[in-house]
Amino acid sequence: MTAAVDERMDQIKEIVCEILEIDADEVTETSLFKEDHGADSLRAIEILASLEKQFSTVIDQAELGRMVNLRGVYQVVGEAAGW
Repeated sequence: MTAAVDERMDQIKEIVCEILEIDADEVTETSLFKEDHGADSLRAIEILASLEKQFSTVIDQAELGRMVNLRGVYQVVGEAAGW
């Protein structure tokens, strides 16, 4: 992976951790936001809105179903932003 990709992934993880109020070392690429970190649907929408703002893109709310962990968020944001 390139440095730019690593940087974007770090930014995404930082946003997710801030909104879920968890430490970065508590979340893995596959830990589930809802089941493992107690996230509710409002937090999911907050994550989506923050990512849209950070990366100047639009993410369809229908994608929330895929955004259950960091790996899913990386994929959805990457597709929306054209990375």
